[in-house]
Amino acid sequence: MRETVRVMIPAEKIERRIDEIARDVSRDFAGKTITLICVLKGGVMFMVDLARKLNHTVELDFMDISSYGDSTESSGVIRIKKDLENPISGKNVLLVEDIIDSGRTLTRLRQHLLAQSPACLKICALLDKPDRRAVDVDVVKPDYIGFVIPDEFVVGYGLDYAQRYRNLSYIGVLEFHEE
Repeated sequence: MRETVRVMIPAEKIERRIDEIARDVSRDFAGKTITLICVLKGGVMFMVDLARKLNHTVELDFMDISSYGDSTESSGVIRIKKDLENPISGKNVLLVEDIIDSGRTLTRLRQHLLAQSPACLKICALLDKPDRRAVDVDVVKPDYIGFVIPDEFVVGYGLDYAQRYRNLSYIGVLEFHEE
């Protein structure tokens, strides 16, 4: 089977949208230190580009959560493979996600972070796929969204398929073709 990637969101459009999100986040957190928590590995490029555009003191931390493995479908089993290194109690936290799909992972992650008593927890997602939501939409509603996309399997700009395609500068739809 042959794989191709069709461009869905070009790099220039991603950059412009991150500029807009950064302005909104900077306004909402004016004068405050922000702890950005990145969900590895897919959210790294988005978080780094966003962090560079914020006009605040920014702290970074990372979590690794898995529900996909090497498949194009979530297994439904959510595992925390790497937890935070620093406490977030009393901190202003912005959770930076690459994509919200079913919402199961984000629901579990949100509960995990709220149990640590941050002063504020907001959610920022580069991509939102509401047609795939399997949990209450209000529970996983992001505060900042880059793009709402249709139910297609996307790669690029940090998102992968079996660890490939993360380095693409754009978001693309992964398509499989019979040879």
